[in-house]
Amino acid sequence: MSSSRLKYLSLGVLVFQTTSLVLTMRYSRTLQEDGPRYLASSAVVTAELLKILTCVMLVFRDHSCSVRALNSVLTQEIVNKPMETLKLAIPSGIYTLQNNLLYVALSNLDAATYQVTYQLKILTTALFSVSMLGRRLGVYQWLSLLILMAGVALVQWPSESPGTPEQEHLSAGSQFVGVVAVLVACCSSGFAGVYFEKILKETKQSVWVRNIQLGLFGMVFGLMGVFVYDGERVREFGMFQGYNRLTWTVVALQALGGLVIAAVIKYADNILKGFATSLSIILSTLISYFWLQDFEPTSVFFLGAVLVIVATFLYGYEGKPAPNPSRA
Repeated sequence: MSSSRLKYLSLGVLVFQTTSLVLTMRYSRTLQEDGPRYLASSAVVTAELLKILTCVMLVFRDHSCSVRALNSVLTQEIVNKPMETLKLAIPSGIYTLQNNLLYVALSNLDAATYQVTYQLKILTTALFSVSMLGRRLGVYQWLSLLILMAGVALVQWPSESPGTPEQEHLSAGSQFVGVVAVLVACCSSGFAGVYFEKILKETKQSVWVRNIQLGLFGMVFGLMGVFVYDGERVREFGMFQGYNRLTWTVVALQALGGLVIAAVIKYADNILKGFATSLSIILSTLISYFWLQDFEPTSVFFLGAVLVIVATFLYGYEGKPAPNPSRA
C-alpha cells in the first residue's frame, strides 16, 4: 500500500476512533439500565490488557510470525533491561489516572464540550515540550495557543438554561467536576506524552514494545485503583459487572487509541492530524445534538469551537510541534 493511502487511511481511522470513543463512552455512562453500571476502573484495566495483546501480535508479525523471535525480543527488551522498563512506570501511572479521569469527564460533560475542551492538551504538551525537551515554538504556534485558550474559555462560558434553581445548581456542579477532570487529564496527557517521547528518542526500542511495557505497568496501577476505590463493589458484583456489548465497544476503542496515534505519527503530518481532530469535533457536536440530545449549541459555543479548530491548524503550520507518540 502506498504511503499516501496509508496516510489517509490512518487519519480516517483516527477520526473514527476519536469520535466513536467519545460518543460511545458518553452514551454508556448516561444510559439508564437495570442492574449495576460497569466500573470505569475495570474498563481501564481491560483496555490495557487488550492493548498488550494487540501489541504482542504486532511484534509477532514484525518478526516473521516466529514464536522464538517474539520470546527473544520480549525477554531481551523487557526482562533483561529492568531499569529501562522501570522508566515507563511514571508515564504509565499518569496515563492510568488520565484514562480514569476521561470516564469522570464524560459522565459529567456532553461529548461536544468535552471534545473541544480536551484540545487544551495541545497547550500542555507544548509547554512541557519547551521545558523538558528545550523545544522552541514559532510565532504561529504561540499565537495558536492564545487562540486555543480563548476558544476553550468561550466553550465553557455559562449559558442561560431553563430549569429550577436546584436543577441548575446540580448541572453547574456536574459541569465543574467534568471540566476539572478534563483539565487534569490535559495536564497529565501533556506531561506523560512528552516524557514518553523523550524515552523513545533516547532508545531504539520498537514503539510496540514500549506500549507493552506501558500496558504492564498500566494494568498494575489500574488493578490497584480497582481494589482501592471499587473493591467493595467488585466483591459484591464482580469485576465485570454491568458489561455489555456497548461496554466492550468502549474498551476496544480505548485500546485502539494509542495504536492509531502511533500510526498517524508515522504516516501523517500535523496539518492532516489537525484536520482529523477538527472533523472529529464537528462530528461529535452534530451527533451529540441530533442523536444523544444532551447538548444545546449556542452562538458562543460555535465561536469557541471555531477558534479551537483554527488554533489546531495554526499550531501545525510552522515548524514541528511536539507530537504525542503515546496513547489517546
